[in-house]
Amino acid sequence: MKGSIEKQAMAEVPGILANLLELPVSDVNVVPQERKIGPDFLVNASGYHFLVKCKSTAARAPLLMALRQISEIKDSFKKDAIPLIVVPYMGKSGMDFYQDHDLSWIDLSGNAHIKAPGLLIHVKGRPNRFKKVGRPANVFAPKSARITRQLLIEPGKSYNQRELSQITGLDEGHTSRIVRRLEELNLIKRDDQGFLRPSDPEQLLDAWIETYDFSKHQIIKGHIAARSGEELINQMTRTLAEQQIDYAATGLAGAWQYTHFAKFRLATLFLADPPGKNLFDLLHFREDERGANTWLVVPNDKGVFHGSSARDDIVCVHPVQMCLDLKGHPERAKEAASMVRQECLKWGRDA
Repeated sequence: MKGSIEKQAMAEVPGILANLLELPVSDVNVVPQERKIGPDFLVNASGYHFLVKCKSTAARAPLLMALRQISEIKDSFKKDAIPLIVVPYMGKSGMDFYQDHDLSWIDLSGNAHIKAPGLLIHVKGRPNRFKKVGRPANVFAPKSARITRQLLIEPGKSYNQRELSQITGLDEGHTSRIVRRLEELNLIKRDDQGFLRPSDPEQLLDAWIETYDFSKHQIIKGHIAARSGEELINQMTRTLAEQQIDYAATGLAGAWQYTHFAKFRLATLFLADPPGKNLFDLLHFREDERGANTWLVVPNDKGVFHGSSARDDIVCVHPVQMCLDLKGHPERAKEAASMVRQECLKWGRDA
């Protein structure tokens, strides 16, 4: 059974393509497809053959899924078939994403980018016909993201909504809203018994990383005298442990504990409570952004500590949290995140 976006696309895409190709609508032929795997429908128009895949949103996760699905089915059709993604409205990030992957798309608001041998169409600037009143649920807001974090920490395990509510400390109403939105985005799936798990852990993490902003935490930047990053993180965590202060290393220093991939200068620690002068004195910490080698971070939600564990006597955030936090770090943070993902998050597609 076709969903609402597929039905609407089948009704409107022929007219949009006819207008873009300057053809009579009668020359545009839609061929429905009943297979679960494959394009949602085909369109033949004046010698052009389109494999249409519909998504209800232009958020990154559904676009990644569409890209993968199109890649899997393209070889089963004519060589000159043009994969075409259809969404209600394609925002700038979606446009950039598909330009990077050299794929064609149209939206039901009238914008388009179609590129094929002998054909180039680009239309932008048409307003979004599908703006919703009110603010949609942000599944990756600090507290809401506890659900995603739990699902990624144990991606092979299935949960019911009540379990997720209890584990994350979110009330059942909040949990229900976030779960429903994650399902709408095709980021999680529900089995016949109602248990939930990620549809694809890699996609779920990518979608979260895209929206994550490390600067939203309270970051206190400063300097502590040390000969190396390793010496710095060791002396800091030793002091914190002696004072029984809850912390977790993240960023480059945390990634080093997991992978020993690259030397680092900057040490970043989440602290459960805001630090004061007494702790600064104990750490010999001098607050100064210029030349800072230490970031003391008070998180915007204590969920960042979930899944933390000791690595060589240093408590570190879970690798999932590490990948998020490295997005906001300098030096070789991008490479470090890739290594953490490769070595610590060994997800199979169906994990």
